[in-house]
Amino acid sequence: MAMPPASLRRTTLEQPVSFRACANWFKPELYHAVMANQMHVYAHERVAVFIDGSNFSLTAKTLGLEVDFKRLRALLALRGELVRVYYYTVVVEDEYCSIRPLVDWLAFNGYAIRTKSVRAHLDENGRRKFKSSMSVELTVDAMDMASTVDHVILFTGDGDFTRLAECLQSKGCRVTVISTVKTVPPMASDALRRAADQFVDLDDIRPIISREPDARASRLPNASSRRAPVP
Repeated sequence: MAMPPASLRRTTLEQPVSFRACANWFKPELYHAVMANQMHVYAHERVAVFIDGSNFSLTAKTLGLEVDFKRLRALLALRGELVRVYYYTVVVEDEYCSIRPLVDWLAFNGYAIRTKSVRAHLDENGRRKFKSSMSVELTVDAMDMASTVDHVILFTGDGDFTRLAECLQSKGCRVTVISTVKTVPPMASDALRRAADQFVDLDDIRPIISREPDARASRLPNASSRRAPVP
């Protein structure tokens, strides 16, 4: 994908910029679908992004959305100074893990990867279960960066992060939450949505971050497929 023009990558305008700023780079006919969502990133802001991988993947799958991570990162970098994009996920030990190709690709393409190894255990019915969470790691990283950024974007709908959003705000950060309420039940917690400075529905930015219909699946990474392809 071609990089956006320099005029879109950096500006000095001290006014909010919504996804409308992408219209000159992303296909205009796709951009109409997100013109109402008002996700503002100020040109002077330092921005850090935290993606709860398991929650994000489940949300994308529920929406039937195949995320193009190249497009996603390019979109996040259009305004402000993108400091870092973290992606958190667990990796199953002792067997082939379907998320591994995606994780490897992200690590070489501008994402900071945080993983945790988990082992399977059997429940009372003899079924294999996995119990692990990356909530602590995400929270620690976000609080650690709070003093060096102005805007934190959380890709999660998990209500457990409500207190994190409040703590980040107390340290002077604006907080944007990206998830969805267009599923039944909604993937985004009401408490987290209320705590955030702004909420963006993932389905509203589908036309910009989704994989091209005619693109080869083996070339583009996506969040909803069971076995993530390697670009």
